[in-house]
Amino acid sequence: MSDNRQSLSDLASLTANAPAPAAAAPVEATADAPVAAAPVQPSAPLRAQEIDSLGRAYATGRRKDAVARVWVKPGTGKITVNGRDQEVYFARPTLRLVINQPFGVTEREGQYDVIATVKGGGLSGQAGAVKHGIAQALSKYEPALRSAVKAEGFLTRDPRVVERKKYGRAKARRSFQFSKR
Repeated sequence: MSDNRQSLSDLASLTANAPAPAAAAPVEATADAPVAAAPVQPSAPLRAQEIDSLGRAYATGRRKDAVARVWVKPGTGKITVNGRDQEVYFARPTLRLVINQPFGVTEREGQYDVIATVKGGGLSGQAGAVKHGIAQALSKYEPALRSAVKAEGFLTRDPRVVERKKYGRAKARRSFQFSKR
């Protein structure tokens, strides 16, 4: 029976005998040649672009009880939600502002067309779901934009939902009115 394991002292002697890596020669700056900067290592490798056969990027966005299916493709900036224009579907300007936030952060206003179908929840939750879907789809269409969108927190699904109603309670936590007499 042979023991293939090495002790720490054997490993230390191996590393001591290994040749040292060659040090980089210092670069002297001259008047006509700029100083070479240290090589910049990318923080994370870029992801692959995910596009379907029609040239669109697809993503699902969620917020509260709302779920949005979003397709993004290059275009003129038209946003369609459930077959209607965004001005018609989201009448409040604040909701339209929420939807356009990912484009503002990435400086891509008016460059992509968005088609979205939304189910569940109210209008505010649906607007948040469409925003989440647009951010996900943008990062799939242009992987270089992922860091900018992620820094703003648009890729993170907001986990806050309405607390369920409990039995013996009027709502989630509210008790029935106490009777004094």
